[in-house]
Amino acid sequence: MGTYLSSPKTEKLSEEGENDTLRYGLSSMQGWRATMEDAHAAILDVDDKTSFFGVYDGHGGKVVAKFCAKYLHQQVLSNQAYGAGDIETSLQRAFFRMDDMMQGQRGWRELAALGDKMNKFSGMIEGFIWSPRSGGDVNNQPDNWPLEDGPHSDFTGPNCGCTACVALIKDKKLFVANAGDSRCVISRKGQAYDLSKDHKPDLEAEKERILNAGGFIHAGRINGSLNLTRAIGDMEFKQNKFLPSDKQMVTANPDINTIDLCDDDDFLVVACDGIWDCMTSQQLVDFIHEQLKSETKLSTVCEKIVDRCLAPDTASGEGCDNMTIILIQFKKPNPSETEAEEAKEEEAKQEPSQEAQDEPSSSS
Repeated sequence: MGTYLSSPKTEKLSEEGENDTLRYGLSSMQGWRATMEDAHAAILDVDDKTSFFGVYDGHGGKVVAKFCAKYLHQQVLSNQAYGAGDIETSLQRAFFRMDDMMQGQRGWRELAALGDKMNKFSGMIEGFIWSPRSGGDVNNQPDNWPLEDGPHSDFTGPNCGCTACVALIKDKKLFVANAGDSRCVISRKGQAYDLSKDHKPDLEAEKERILNAGGFIHAGRINGSLNLTRAIGDMEFKQNKFLPSDKQMVTANPDINTIDLCDDDDFLVVACDGIWDCMTSQQLVDFIHEQLKSETKLSTVCEKIVDRCLAPDTASGEGCDNMTIILIQFKKPNPSETEAEEAKEEEAKQEPSQEAQDEPSSSS
């Protein structure tokens, strides 16, 4: 559950931005929790045609969430599969790559720099709300992450972890990759559609993997401890040396969902479970539509959502979690601009090409 404060911290980190096709707003709030363990990434132009949004909900500490917010999008872009147009494979590899990068001396050193303190025996790292923008690093260049020798060369990675739910938008296609219980939802003509599923121990496929890896489920938690079955980090649950990464009790292996975007799509939401514990997907979509009738600033809409979800007290536990939400709105083409563009295209079809004009007429 985590420790609660005597009164909630309601200060928010909010930001927004836009490019030619998208607008986004986001807000994060610590709430009743003693620490803020969420992180996020919102990058409109990771390359010429691609936008990337991610929510990382930490547990046991915030540092793995911060690590993912800093590096995961870089690893998607630098993977060979991305260059070949295989976005799904590059996303999957980037999730697994996070676990690899957090091991060894360099991983230990980077995690220690992102956190405030680290227990070298347990691998637990403890530490404000963080994103690549506030962290000062939006460098999307590939990093080969060379191995380093040092006192922590045998570091197997942190025992804290995070969920990861990311949305990558490229060429009118949406790719959603999810591990854990953060969630991505799209509004299409006002109807909410879940584009991810929560990974919990009561799911049959998840339960089977846990048992096969030597774990057990007690009170809805893996080994009586973790209530998620997929996450980045949590290396104590990934130590079966006879099994590959996707067969461990807890795996970073994401579910990936790909859809074609269309003119009926209104907006996309990526948010941590602190939001979904309090509102269903359709309730949230309805709330956003209502707010957009009078509010144009998307970050303000997000702030209203986290305030609405915040519990008045900690009696039930619901509404007491950290909260992060990103709202991405698809820009609709201006009807007059569309008509002008269509007229221009039609005119171009009617006109003879320059080559045809320059071509000499044949003599009889």
